Amino acid sequence: MNTGGSESGQPGDIPRAQHQLFDAPGGARAKYSALVVGRPGWGALLKHEAVVMCAQHIPGAFGLAMRKWLYPRLLGSCGRNVIFGQNVVLRHPRKIHIGDNVMIDDNCLLDAKGTSNSGIRIGNGVFLGRNSILSCKNGNIALADGANIGFNCEVFSASDVSIGRDTLVAAYCYLIGGDHDFSNPEIPVIEQQRRSAGVRVGDGAWLGAGAKILDGVTVGDRAVIGAGAVVRDAVPDGAIAVGIPARVVGQR
Repeated sequence: MNTGGSESGQPGDIPRAQHQLFDAPGGARAKYSALVVGRPGWGALLKHEAVVMCAQHIPGAFGLAMRKWLYPRLLGSCGRNVIFGQNVVLRHPRKIHIGDNVMIDDNCLLDAKGTSNSGIRIGNGVFLGRNSILSCKNGNIALADGANIGFNCEVFSASDVSIGRDTLVAAYCYLIGGDHDFSNPEIPVIEQQRRSAGVRVGDGAWLGAGAKILDGVTVGDRAVIGAGAVVRDAVPDGAIAVGIPARVVGQR
């Protein structure tokens, strides 16, 4: 059973972090490389660790300059004028692509982990607020040009999650591109099949603080989602939706 707005999510192998870490073949170095670096071999590992040690925790203007210089060396691609705050964490960075004039604030996590996904793509002029997380479990995340993600947000994807051009996502929002089956009461939910239908938020939308967008949902262009809403069903273009569960109460 899918708790989101779509029944089209396909079952998938979305491994738990514990299994990825402890059941993976090889020693500690191989497991760390598989989970964090995303590429095997000593060369990739040493390059990743050198960048992290030299730049990740450094405060002030010197730290900003070091990260601006060093972080692009780990990424799949990186445009001009990209600012990385202190303690920004990159996982599988070769599958992270960033455009021009992007700001990634302190303590953000960009995790493009997966075996067959293309990872994270961030467009031009995007802002990612402090403590926010972009987390892939073999899925893809796309933030279009001008998207603004507030503080303490999470975007999770086990298939495809996209946020449109010039869309505003206020603080503490959660976009959930994955779901659990819970139909068998004899088995813990965490042990049951997981699936993902993805999430799409259109251009020029606004998600109010604390909104939750569940798996399988499409939020239309220029739509407005009220603060704290839990969105289980599609929201049309230009609609205003509020409440738990969210319902359309007006049109812009």
